[in-house]
Amino acid sequence: MHEYPERLKQFLQAFSRLADDAEGDEHRIISSGSKLLADLVRHDDWLPERYSLPHPQYYQQYLLYADPEDRFSVVSFVWGPGQETPVHDHTVWAIIGMLRGGERAESFEFGASGEAMRSLGVQLLSPGMVESLSPATGDTHRVSNQYKDRVSISIHVYGGNIGRISRHVFNSTNGVPKPFTSGYSNESEVGTLTGGLEKVTATVEGAPSVATGLGLQDRLG
Repeated sequence: MHEYPERLKQFLQAFSRLADDAEGDEHRIISSGSKLLADLVRHDDWLPERYSLPHPQYYQQYLLYADPEDRFSVVSFVWGPGQETPVHDHTVWAIIGMLRGGERAESFEFGASGEAMRSLGVQLLSPGMVESLSPATGDTHRVSNQYKDRVSISIHVYGGNIGRISRHVFNSTNGVPKPFTSGYSNESEVGTLTGGLEKVTATVEGAPSVATGLGLQDRLG
């Protein structure tokens, strides 16, 4: 049984009810789910320290919860100073909420075959802000920590178990894709983070630390 902070527990229960009621309606999930996530990241008093630890070289992707029916997953992204992703897609909807620090997201579209990908602009996220992505409207971007001197943390909700989904990274100079599956930085405890919410309980201090994993960059090497 995994123990959750009360604020996160309430968010997971509310999002699970939304998934039940929406019955796969992506627009409804993103619209209502964005409000739920905004309420969660409005507070910075609930994320356990072990899910806020940076890696000196790679950003970290900590699984917080995976729905047992694979309808959604919740992930803590921890960005060390100056860390960034390659250009990548998701293949499922995503809702991103900024908890701490700042995030820079640059969206891309494909050019003609073999041509460089075109930037569609940059969005900067600060604490409390929420954005969303969907394959239906464009879900290809590159994300980085806004800051070169501090850690940033964002909370992501995806329309599936994102660490198990086959996706793509792209060479931005020619649009050539490369498949990847990201996994999680806390793989050692993933089994305890997937299950029915009837098993969710309030947190207790002093839970064991998770293993330090490597970020997406390592899995692309």
